[in-house]
Amino acid sequence: MGLRKPVLFLLFVTVLAPIVLYTDRLGSFTISSSRSEFIENFSTLTFSSETRQQLNVLPQEPHNKLKEPIGLVFANNSSNSVLSSDGLAEEHPVKHLDSALEEFPLADSREHKTRVLSMTDEGNRSEMENPIKQVTDGSQAKNGSDGSQKFESTGDTKTQEERGKRENEEKSKLSEQMSNDSSENMENVNKQRSAKTSAHVKAKPKQQIDQTVMPDVRVRQLKDQLIRARVYLGLSATRNNPDFIKELRLRMKEIQRALGDATKDSQLSRNAYDKLKAMEQVLAKGKQIQDDCAAIVKKLRAILHSTEEQLKAYKKQTMFLTQLAAKTLPKGLHCLPLRLSTEYYSLNSSQQQFPNQEKLEDAMLYHYAIFSDNILATAVVVNSTISNAKEPENHVFHIVTDRLNYAAMRMWFLANPPGKATIQVENIEDFTWLNSSYSPVLKQLGSPSMIDYYFKNHHSNSDSNLKFRNPKYLSILNHLRFYLPEIFPNLSKLLFLDDDIVVQKDLTGLWSLDLKGKVNGAVETCGESFHRFDHYLNFSNPLISKNFDPHACGWAYGMNIFDLDEWKKQNITEVYHTWQKLNQDRQLWKLGTLPPGLITFWNRTFALDRSWHALGLGYNPNINLEEIEQAAVIHYNGNMKPWLEIGLPQYRNYWAKFVNYDEVYLRECNINS
Repeated sequence: MGLRKPVLFLLFVTVLAPIVLYTDRLGSFTISSSRSEFIENFSTLTFSSETRQQLNVLPQEPHNKLKEPIGLVFANNSSNSVLSSDGLAEEHPVKHLDSALEEFPLADSREHKTRVLSMTDEGNRSEMENPIKQVTDGSQAKNGSDGSQKFESTGDTKTQEERGKRENEEKSKLSEQMSNDSSENMENVNKQRSAKTSAHVKAKPKQQIDQTVMPDVRVRQLKDQLIRARVYLGLSATRNNPDFIKELRLRMKEIQRALGDATKDSQLSRNAYDKLKAMEQVLAKGKQIQDDCAAIVKKLRAILHSTEEQLKAYKKQTMFLTQLAAKTLPKGLHCLPLRLSTEYYSLNSSQQQFPNQEKLEDAMLYHYAIFSDNILATAVVVNSTISNAKEPENHVFHIVTDRLNYAAMRMWFLANPPGKATIQVENIEDFTWLNSSYSPVLKQLGSPSMIDYYFKNHHSNSDSNLKFRNPKYLSILNHLRFYLPEIFPNLSKLLFLDDDIVVQKDLTGLWSLDLKGKVNGAVETCGESFHRFDHYLNFSNPLISKNFDPHACGWAYGMNIFDLDEWKKQNITEVYHTWQKLNQDRQLWKLGTLPPGLITFWNRTFALDRSWHALGLGYNPNINLEEIEQAAVIHYNGNMKPWLEIGLPQYRNYWAKFVNYDEVYLRECNINS
């Protein structure tokens, strides 16, 4: 007990007393309620230069070399964020920080940086200096010539009142300076954040554009995986691994089910991405199993060759099916003439006649010629012409059809008269003068070689262009355009219209045009190279090469104004017959009416303004809509006719608006829009 008290006393003196004294001394600095008071107390202390240098244990660096600490600010949706969703720190932030640093390098990713202390750039450091340094510099005396700073002595002779006054001034200056610095800092920070936000927002549209341009990226990836999988299935190294083959086939089935009929990423199932990742893992195994690049290249070449051959076959099949669809009569259009014919023969003879038949040979009126066996298409031509005519009563339509559709065609226009216009419907069988002894083309169409060409299947592969095998060329209706003066001997001018056109403006101005001695007025079609003579005629034949220019501009059938008086003077029908006889073996041109038309009216065609006739609505999906709207006549030339299901939908309404789908015969045959 006697020794315990001295030991405790010594322990108190040597250990506890310094702690108490140190804590009390430290409290004199930290007891202030604000940082400004701490700086004020600190500024009142003065030391000699030697003492200050001894106390300054840390080496001082020049101001321009100091680097401010950089902090990372992570997006809320980042999986590597140091902060949790509720804003609290994660239990292991170091691990997240390391991964974040890997994902967002400090040197490159400036969008994820922020200044922790001053939050300013180095270029503005002179204006944004540390407030403590500014205050301490402000409380210093004048700098010495050697650049060393001289502090005031604590033994200053100023009175307590003056020192208190100076302290108050320094407090106000410090507060004002810190307020200004703080507002300036926040303003710069806001500018930086705004700039970064703006850059980030500007970057988004580019990403969105890329996604818009490539909406099927994942679909392409899945298809590429299937191709790679098929390659591995054909390699010998992988075939010897049954487990891999089994897994690969399983993944291929999953990919095929995930793809389905999807053409865009938005059409894929939700688990498509999981299937893609699973397949990628299997393909990685296959890559490890098969490392022979030469074998893979050989297999890919074989697949490419096979694909090219399949593509050729598919193209030919597509062409054949398109031609077949163009030649096939829809069920509704087959029903319509049957229904109309039945109705026509139930009428008495007086009810079967058209009014105003006295106008049929009046040369002062506007006469149209339409040769067709399509009742609905002919009705659209007549309806659209009358709807845009300024004087419908002065328009006369001469319609010629075949024997099968004669009664139905008459019945349609008896039940649906075209207002004040005049209608004539004739049967081609009544043209007794048009026979094989008079017309070479009729003789050719009935020849055994022509029948063999159309109806023998073993010749189907010999003709590269299947459109010339269309049986419509067997119909004499398609060749009546070369016999207009014989059909209409009392007319001077005639406007020929195809049955696949729609009239959008008044056409009476065509009759007042001066054709300058030409026979045919037509719109030229030489805007593209394939509409020139060398595309239609065989210039390897001397008869063609000696008489025609291969680069001459072609023109369009479908809307043609013919001067029948000049036709007769220049004996155009005989010119046509001469060339038809020379082409008996089809060595000058293939079948059709445009090639003989180009030959027959060579140097006899007057070029009309292109606004009269817009072409291509039956095959070209990229026609300028403004050009269509401004055209007087639009032409659905090509296989995709507007009354067929294969018709181009963007052009269908121009034709359909002239069809009255509420008409009783159309409803009975289930013909609708």
